[in-house]
Amino acid sequence: MNSKELFLNLLDEHVEDGRIRFRIGNQERIIGKHRSKEGDLPQVTIRIHDSAFFDRVLGAGNLGMGESYMLGDFEVEAGSLQDFIMILLRNRLDHKIRTRPLEALRILRIRFANWRQGKTKCVRRHYDIGDELFETFLDSTLTYSCGYARDTSDTIEQMQQNKLDRICRKLELKENQRLLDIGCGYGSLLIYAARHFGVHGTGITISKRHYERGQRIVADQGLSDRVKIKLLDFIKVSGRYDRVVSIGMLEHVPRAEYGRYFRKISRVLTMQGKGLIHAIGANAPRNTHDPFIQKYIFPNANQPKLSEIARYLENNGLAILDVENMIRHYGYTTRRWLEGFQQNASRLDSAKYDGTFIKMWEYFLSCGIAASFASDGALYQVLFSKDYAAEMPLHRV
Repeated sequence: MNSKELFLNLLDEHVEDGRIRFRIGNQERIIGKHRSKEGDLPQVTIRIHDSAFFDRVLGAGNLGMGESYMLGDFEVEAGSLQDFIMILLRNRLDHKIRTRPLEALRILRIRFANWRQGKTKCVRRHYDIGDELFETFLDSTLTYSCGYARDTSDTIEQMQQNKLDRICRKLELKENQRLLDIGCGYGSLLIYAARHFGVHGTGITISKRHYERGQRIVADQGLSDRVKIKLLDFIKVSGRYDRVVSIGMLEHVPRAEYGRYFRKISRVLTMQGKGLIHAIGANAPRNTHDPFIQKYIFPNANQPKLSEIARYLENNGLAILDVENMIRHYGYTTRRWLEGFQQNASRLDSAKYDGTFIKMWEYFLSCGIAASFASDGALYQVLFSKDYAAEMPLHRV
């Protein structure tokens, strides 16, 4: 059985609640156990331009499919790329194949053959990513983390403002409190907290670009007397703070550094202090890294499990007050990011961001949308306190 037939037969056997039409040359095949039903099931049509697609996907899973998209091996003629990925995720193909030894063995044979023949060569390139890329799809504050949708029609500006406001209210910020933001980006939370809640904010980052532009933004907002951004590793933070927040930072802390990260938070918090960690996480026994994201977008990133976060908080004398899984909000956030990127990508310098890069970024954002609605991913906000007797509101904000 060749790669094409194995791939299509696997999908036809294991896709139970979706219909995918594949067009290969002059042939057409609809796969899925419900292929004869119309109903409300997702409809996606995939045009295969190069049969290498089948080898790549069987040989390297999502990495292979992402690279096939970048190379133009296939395109989506009807439906969307995120719909296609969502069907594959929702039907848990990897899990089902692992329970079928014969099918798993056939795939292993293909992977071994590809390895020997050199078909798994990567198409990775070095891209000097600058702010102009993020300006095509982020909000005006350049906040590169999950927003909060009060309504599915919210704009990216509304979602990010909602998120900043909720975090400030969860932390119960008060005037003149000292707020530390670990991994502050361009300072959007600090600026919001200083302007609306009157805090004195300190942000730290190890990105020189974030540090320099963040300082300019703070000055332009007239908040230099209340907000300071420092080029500093979290290990070197000193002083005492009433509140500590860390948004989208823990994913980039090596697991070997988790102990020092949580110890530092505990040491700088006052005895009545509170903190909040916002991080993309894993909602499963195993933390499986996506190979495409690891290779092209966030090398060496982690997705901490809630049990890991809880253990480190407990071991450092920090009492958990509230846990919220906002993963669906990440789906609406990345959907707005993808829309913005597709509308504005033509503004980018094609010599720096070529067609392969544009497809890579589209695939990354499409994966984010699909994973938010159909995978075991999570987006945790964990609120905690140094004071075990701290007052707790009756309701989450």
